[in-house]
Amino acid sequence: MYTLREVLELHQKWLNDEPEGVKASLSGANLRWANLREANLRGADLRGADLREANLHEADLSGADLRWANLSGANLREANLHEANLHEADLSGADLRKANLRGTDLSGANLSRADLSEANLSGADLSGANLRWANLREANLREANLSWANLRWANLREADLSGANLREANLREANLHEADLSGADLRWTNLSGANLREANLHEADLSGADLSGADLSGANLRWANLREANLHEANLSWANLQEANLHGADLSGADLHGADLLCQGDMLFIRTMQFDTWQIGYTHDTLQIGCQTHPIEKWQRWDTPAGHKWVDNMDAKALEWAKRNLNLLLQIIETNPARKNHV
Repeated sequence: MYTLREVLELHQKWLNDEPEGVKASLSGANLRWANLREANLRGADLRGADLREANLHEADLSGADLRWANLSGANLREANLHEANLHEADLSGADLRKANLRGTDLSGANLSRADLSEANLSGADLSGANLRWANLREANLREANLSWANLRWANLREADLSGANLREANLREANLHEADLSGADLRWTNLSGANLREANLHEADLSGADLSGADLSGANLRWANLREANLHEANLSWANLQEANLHGADLSGADLHGADLLCQGDMLFIRTMQFDTWQIGYTHDTLQIGCQTHPIEKWQRWDTPAGHKWVDNMDAKALEWAKRNLNLLLQIIETNPARKNHV
């Protein structure tokens, strides 16, 4: 029967391909409160081990088998868990700040209230994981698999989720302020009440997503797919909706103040069209022609000497265009007004 120290020494020899070396087999071992700081357990068998509140600060656990292990409350700060198997492991309340979890299998793992701030989780499998109340601030989750994960109330502020799979994940009331979700798969995801202020959702797929009551103020939604998304009472003020697809989306009660309207509108609250050389978008009280967004009432006063000067200052060909098209456009808007939103 080897002591823990001897197990680690023999494991190091095994890693060095020394003849007397023995791979660490600690499956089911009781290692609660163990001091394994900077320990080299690369490729070790720790299945079902009890590592509650263990000190694994800066330990090397790359490629280790930690399936079903209990690591709740453990110190894994700056630990190397690259491509480790943590399937259904318990990491609740664990300290994983700046840990390397690149390509790690965390499917079905319990990471509730874990601190993963600035951790590298790029390409990690977190499908079905429990991340409620987890701190993932500034974490790298590029191309990670978070499908079906529970991220309710998680802190993902400034996290990199570009290209991540978040399909049908629960992000209700999560903090995604200034997060990068460009190109992410968010189909049928629950983002109701989430903070997505100033988030980057460029080319993200949000079709069928629930964004009711979400704060998307100042967010970049350029080329995003919001087809049939629920944006009821969402805050989209000053959001960039250029070329976004809003067909079938529910924008009832949404705040669209200052938003870029040159999208594929829902044709109820945001009506869009191409008029000669300019893209047009309008709500019940605001008209955007190209990059010029003003109240409809102001556009209606264009055909005066002061109005001509105002239009002429917009673009070299703006006044010529207005004389040909603007009155007709305003007639179309009057005949086919956008639905008034009650914000």
